[in-house]
Amino acid sequence: MEISVILAYYNNLGNLELMLEAFKKQTFRDFEIIVAEDDHNPETEAFINKSRSLYHFPIVHVNQDEKKGFRKTTMLNKAIRESRGRTLVFIDGDCIPHKNYLKQHQKHSKRGIYNYGRRVLLGEKFTVHMRRKKSFSSLHFFSLLFSDSSLIKEGIYWPYFGLHAKNRKLSGCNWGIQREDILSVNGFDEDYVRPGVGEDFDVEWRLKSAGFRKRSIRNKANVYHLYHPKNSTSEDGKYNEALMKKKMEANHVRCLNGLMPLNE
Repeated sequence: MEISVILAYYNNLGNLELMLEAFKKQTFRDFEIIVAEDDHNPETEAFINKSRSLYHFPIVHVNQDEKKGFRKTTMLNKAIRESRGRTLVFIDGDCIPHKNYLKQHQKHSKRGIYNYGRRVLLGEKFTVHMRRKKSFSSLHFFSLLFSDSSLIKEGIYWPYFGLHAKNRKLSGCNWGIQREDILSVNGFDEDYVRPGVGEDFDVEWRLKSAGFRKRSIRNKANVYHLYHPKNSTSEDGKYNEALMKKKMEANHVRCLNGLMPLNE
């Protein structure tokens, strides 16, 4: 297995169905989908069991043993343990991948490097229209240009040289790394139990500290983020940033509460 796609999911079967259909259209085909559900919902399990026969790729489902609040990093670690791919690609359950998304992640996958892309923010009206049509034909630059969407330039597909030189922070909704590399920093830190930081900024500083290099695949591995109201607060952000600062000061590059419990 070349790629394990780890899809962070919570409580939206309509989004999940759209994403599976988008992965069905991928030009690269040697992959599995691992749905990392931050919930314990029988409807999700029933939907996945019904859907497996519709797709050429395996679908694995991991979830919480019981609902215990926000546990995204715990679910991501569960998914890593179940993964079989040489490369892990992380995507959120509200992002539609471009048809060459996995092709580009596979092309740029290399030991010692983690790759990151960006996302188009689809507007509310555009998202409603696409859900109703259940079609991806409007996901192109000129259609988006006249919509209520934003960050539209992130949807330009340009598989040649890089269009942007500016370094950006890792976004947890669109990045990839070889499996052995993320194992070396003990995966995600499960101490983060509020939205934001834990699944992207925290893992990024640990990867950098461990000597890994970051490479942008913006405008190559594109995703389109479906509209929804913001689900985190400024208080969540401040709490997580303070927690990360403590961890940086302690220099826990291999997080203590990650894939494996470690002693200080």
